[in-house]
Amino acid sequence: MREAPLFSATGTRAASFTLPQPFFDGTVNEPVLHQAVTTYLNNQRQGTAATKIRKYVTGGNQKPWRQKGTGRARQGSIRSPLWRGGGIVFGPIPRDYRAAIPAQVRQLARRSAFNARAAEGALVVIEELAFDAPKTSRLVGLLQQVGAAGRKVLVLTHGPKTNVYLSGRNVPNAQVLPYTDATAYHVLWAEVVVVEREALGGGEAVVTEAKAEGRKAKAKPAKAAPKTRAKAKKPAAKKPAKAKAAAPKKSRKKETD
Repeated sequence: MREAPLFSATGTRAASFTLPQPFFDGTVNEPVLHQAVTTYLNNQRQGTAATKIRKYVTGGNQKPWRQKGTGRARQGSIRSPLWRGGGIVFGPIPRDYRAAIPAQVRQLARRSAFNARAAEGALVVIEELAFDAPKTSRLVGLLQQVGAAGRKVLVLTHGPKTNVYLSGRNVPNAQVLPYTDATAYHVLWAEVVVVEREALGGGEAVVTEAKAEGRKAKAKPAKAAPKTRAKAKKPAAKKPAKAKAAAPKKSRKKETD
């Protein structure tokens, strides 16, 4: 069982929090993390970089000079890539850089990122963050008491909380997101991950446990029912068959005698 330090809403150390075992199982798959981070960064690209090839450059309808007799190299057009202001060879053109990965791979990368931060001791659990109004100084003081001052911090809340988001919007190297919106890139970007206790208690790990128990409970009675029926039918079918087969044998022997 992996544990993380638990802090109160005021920033005082309360106890140790046992991380949910189905989610925090120690799995760190580095190839999947690389694939997820690369895909995320590619999807952030706008793809609007553009250059002109020689057919899009203005001018160059005629030769700059005659072919022979000038002593200079032969040229056919000022739009040639060899000329200043000419076309660009193999330059970027507008394109879509978006890529997709399977949902299971994305979930495995997210779990691997959280497990990596938990193994490093960079995962901190905190009680409920209830801000009545946006207050940057309060959030900064809380991060200092947690030990995340001057470091890249990712604050994950239990659902969207506007006041907490507005409090951390102006803090350098700090990002506030709902726990369900955090990707593997966000977790790896941060040096310290601060998660609300409710997000871990009622989040992804607990849902997977409930689904697994529900599937087992539904599967057991379905398998047990056909076994009992099969056992009841087998002895009833065998008994009459033996009795019928034994009767004619005895009668045949008497007739021959």
